[in-house]
Amino acid sequence: MNSDAPRYWLMKSEPDECSIDDALAAPGRTVPWTGVRNYQARNFMRDAMQVGDGVLFYHSSCPEPGIAGIARVASGPYPDPTQFDPSSPYHDPASKPEAPRWLLRDVQALRKTRLLGLAELRAHPELAQLQVLRRGNRLSITPVEPAHWRLITEDLLGGR
Repeated sequence: MNSDAPRYWLMKSEPDECSIDDALAAPGRTVPWTGVRNYQARNFMRDAMQVGDGVLFYHSSCPEPGIAGIARVASGPYPDPTQFDPSSPYHDPASKPEAPRWLLRDVQALRKTRLLGLAELRAHPELAQLQVLRRGNRLSITPVEPAHWRLITEDLLGGR
């Protein structure tokens, strides 16, 4: 893939912590994507994401999980402050400010969509390889193939 080509991601958020509505209501419609504590997801943010990449904003750990909005990556990576906060559920006492272990990126919400749930996603055989649909996938951030992005954003959700 051309490094200048747009990239796409599915990013999971628990709506009790940060919903698409919360992101849309935030200053500049932008929120820091805190609390990622998986090395593979962290590495995606650190090494692969680029400002402007498309994001499927996914509500997880809720009664109806699914894609709830469209967003974009809005910043480069920087240290997640929650790793240093002893009162945070994401505190990591082994991480030090001079050598932070966990990073985040800011994400800007572009629009809320109708909820596109797992059952509807699974009903489309051409999405079978979408990582969120794979058995055992627990990653909070996963890459999305351009063909999957187009099908979801243009055909299933209608519009850019």
